[in-house]
Amino acid sequence: MARSKTKGAKEIDASSMADIAFLLLIFFLVTTTIDQDKGIIHKLPAWSEEPPPDDVRINDKNLLEILVNANNQLLVEQEYMELDELKDIVIKHLDNRGKLPNFSESPQEAVISLKNDRGTNYGTYIEIQNSLKAAYAEVRDKYALTLTNGSMNYREIDECSDNEDLDSAKRNSCDDLKKKVQEEYPMKISEAEPVNLGGN
Repeated sequence: MARSKTKGAKEIDASSMADIAFLLLIFFLVTTTIDQDKGIIHKLPAWSEEPPPDDVRINDKNLLEILVNANNQLLVEQEYMELDELKDIVIKHLDNRGKLPNFSESPQEAVISLKNDRGTNYGTYIEIQNSLKAAYAEVRDKYALTLTNGSMNYREIDECSDNEDLDSAKRNSCDDLKKKVQEEYPMKISEAEPVNLGGN
């Protein structure tokens, strides 16, 4: 009489599971993108070994003073102003060319001074920065269109000067135009350390 063999339960071979888990981990690490917070883009001036001058005097008419209190209210040249009016007043200051007595003598001399309260809302700060950049973009576009007889604005000139697909003569021409616009309208924004300005 033949003996019956008791068959045990079949086991799953798990020896390669660790390798599979490791490969999946590497796959997800390589393919996953992580969102990164971006700050405000500011190009800082080139570093210089020379100490700054002891006494820098700016004519009051060349300085546009913007104060922001803890209640996110703007005071421009000691007058209350709404945020949506800021861009126009900055353009007026930059493009005055000595016409009005309370604004800049020339775009090269124009300086924007911004001072925030420590309690100023970050969103308000960003909106103010956007208004200042938009004002500079508008006056630079206008001047660039004048230089190019209406064919290119400042943004297009900037893109042209950085475009590696264009031949070097075209890029150099765009780079020269870009420098002319920047020399005519240099971006001079002075930001003081936040202080307690208070609010109403």
